[in-house]
Amino acid sequence: MNRLTLGNQDARRIFLERHLLGDLPQGPATGDDLLDVIADLGFVQLDSINTVARAHDLILFSRRQRYRPEALTKLYEREGALFEHWTHDAAMIPMAFYPYWELRRQRDAVRLRHRYRNWQQHDFEAQLQTVLDHIRETGPVCSADVGKDEARSNSGWWDWHPSKTALEYLWRAGALQVVGRKGFQKYYDLTERVLDAHLCDPATAPDTARTIDWCCTTALDRLGFATHGELAVFWAHITPAEAKTWVASEVAKGRLEPIEVENADGTTRSAFARPGIADDAALAVEPPNRLRVLSPFDPALRDRNRAARLFGFAYRVEMFVPEPKRIYGYYVFPILQGDTVIGRVDMKAFRESDTLLVRAVWPERGVRWGKTRQDAFEAELTRLTRLAGVTGVSFANGWLRDPV
Repeated sequence: MNRLTLGNQDARRIFLERHLLGDLPQGPATGDDLLDVIADLGFVQLDSINTVARAHDLILFSRRQRYRPEALTKLYEREGALFEHWTHDAAMIPMAFYPYWELRRQRDAVRLRHRYRNWQQHDFEAQLQTVLDHIRETGPVCSADVGKDEARSNSGWWDWHPSKTALEYLWRAGALQVVGRKGFQKYYDLTERVLDAHLCDPATAPDTARTIDWCCTTALDRLGFATHGELAVFWAHITPAEAKTWVASEVAKGRLEPIEVENADGTTRSAFARPGIADDAALAVEPPNRLRVLSPFDPALRDRNRAARLFGFAYRVEMFVPEPKRIYGYYVFPILQGDTVIGRVDMKAFRESDTLLVRAVWPERGVRWGKTRQDAFEAELTRLTRLAGVTGVSFANGWLRDPV
């Protein structure tokens, strides 16, 4: 039997619809409505950089432009509808998914003992019980509340003292929960004090097989089509080998089929999808022509290799690249219009002067930056100002650059 080939435009439509970018960014953005957005995405990645807005805030704003950060804080800190843990990076995740993190917590408990010991070059394990006892006695703490007389490691970007390392380890292993942030600094409390007993009892958690099935099924729901490797890294709980075994089983049962997906350059790549994807409802919906700025960590683009294949958009974050070697800038935002990534913008909110400064825009090759597109861009920047905490927009001299 010949495999279905999903054309590039169709693949983009399905992928963007699954990532809530196939429709206008309208609708309520508080309470259960906001929680539904996060659940549909699966999670929102956290990041502390605030040149315009923090990653999680811009991710949600891109889908619901009535969103304001206070709504996420309320869900997380006051209503307990979200928890913080890791997928491929630190993220906010619906509390309903918490039981499926037990396998991750068990694996982290083993993996991170060795990793943290070698990375931080100190005996953080000697502080584990001390930190737990301190929190049990005093309540939630941040890293500044423990290990005050301890020397920091010399590990580079993240130089933790032993008690800070113990906090992170106990959180990743499940003994602690992050219960809030102040100035983006995490506060930790005992899991047993924060969560309902049925959520934090490992004996009631899904077993490995059920967790693998949940991870792969929910990842595919949010991707539309994927390789077994892409299924494995979506939640980052399971191994590619475990995802490969799941895929083979689903294909054998007729619940999954191999397809070819056309890339932006006309080549194809093998993937898997549910039967009937050729009739997916997203194919009948043309993505809106409205221009929107995305976070560098937007879930639609966080897999850089897939973004390059699917959208022809080569992107990397250059914050760790020495300035003379940067091609674009420290923190550059992709620009989406319809089903195309049309360019990227280097901009920063200068809150002391109440302006969002556009330093540079690089259209992608073949994209014409005329008056209509400029008007759409300025309209999006105006919408962004409230999220950025400013009221004005300005452009640096020579801001419109040639494609690189």
